[in-house]
Amino acid sequence: MAKVPCDVTDFKLAPEGKKKILWADQDMPVLALIRKRFEKQKPLKGLRLGCCMHVTSETANLMRTLEAGGASVSLCASNPLSTQDPTAASMVKDFGLSVFARRGESVKVFYAHLNTVVDTKPHITMDDGADLVNLLQTKRQDAGGNIVASMEETTTGVIRLRAMEKAGELKFPVVAVNDADTKHLFDNRYGTGQSTLDGVVRATDTLLAGRRVVVVGYGWCGRGVAMRAKGAGAIVTITEVDPLKALEAVMDGFDVRPMSEAAAVGDLFVTVTGNKHVLRAEHFRKMRHGTIICNSGHFDVEIDIPALRKLAKKVIKGVRQNVDEYQISAKKSIYLLAEGRLVNLAAATGHPASVMDMSFATQALVAEWVKKNARRLKPVVMDVVKAIEDVVSKLKLESMGVRIDKLTRDQAKYLASSGEGT
Repeated sequence: MAKVPCDVTDFKLAPEGKKKILWADQDMPVLALIRKRFEKQKPLKGLRLGCCMHVTSETANLMRTLEAGGASVSLCASNPLSTQDPTAASMVKDFGLSVFARRGESVKVFYAHLNTVVDTKPHITMDDGADLVNLLQTKRQDAGGNIVASMEETTTGVIRLRAMEKAGELKFPVVAVNDADTKHLFDNRYGTGQSTLDGVVRATDTLLAGRRVVVVGYGWCGRGVAMRAKGAGAIVTITEVDPLKALEAVMDGFDVRPMSEAAAVGDLFVTVTGNKHVLRAEHFRKMRHGTIICNSGHFDVEIDIPALRKLAKKVIKGVRQNVDEYQISAKKSIYLLAEGRLVNLAAATGHPASVMDMSFATQALVAEWVKKNARRLKPVVMDVVKAIEDVVSKLKLESMGVRIDKLTRDQAKYLASSGEGT
């Protein structure tokens, strides 16, 4: 049916997917404005873009924008459970995009799709978790010669890439889109906060009010989850390893304690650290019957699932959709959501379109900036330039009907000088 290279689950799902893509598009006005300009100016003409991202309706609108700018785009899933099959089908059938993604795909298929995208020998990559970059720098160095730069969308991915840079292993430039203020201050905080609890509620139908919610990590994602849980009436505990972040959580009014204590009192645990095994066997042993655990960090390693499986006398899959029961004893069960993968995408639909509007507008403008500045880029992890942040912020405010003040000439002069004082 498709005229472009692809691997999706079922083209019969395309009509449903198209509705969702267009529904999201109406809540992404900044990206729409950029797409309109891209259609006229074609700033990405001649570029091949390889993207490994969550295949959602919001991502579909970013891919449409990149292709409108003249780029040839190939997309694969960045997580086996985050793909929306109707969206993937519509992207191919209705918008002519090359997509390789199936919800629930095996690890073997996941890496086959990654390699298919790498086979296009992209000039720019867009990553959610640095899997494309990692593949290009290890097993597929043959396809890395054309790379101008990569863009990374996640906290976890930026951590991996900065480690590569520090070790002298990073072979091409990377723009840390995740660290842009127009991304992490909004997408990570408000997007992750809302979508994570949406996933929890959809999966469990549990009441958050009065429950002890333990948020593991107080980065921008943790802040968002804690804020939204508190707003829903939950009693929120934060666990942290960073003293500054822990202090901030205290000052924000949250209970802060070590996991050794929190494990015994929590009803719901949400991991958002980007690190490995922050919930382990010694914590599972202390948890009460009926405890719910889930992860909203990028990879499924934050919860030590092998240790949980080893402790359990019996595992019952699918007691509810996206809920597995681990029976530790006759009187104690722990419930794992979404197999320990991203609960906001596996059990819900991910971030709302209005917040992804800023993140993906930033992505699109960074792609344009990379092409213009390709010759002077070095193999380091770099921040998004402020000019792009200012454009996205301004357009977003305008789309919301919000007006702000401007500096007077006298104020601008004062800020730019050191002549005036006490």
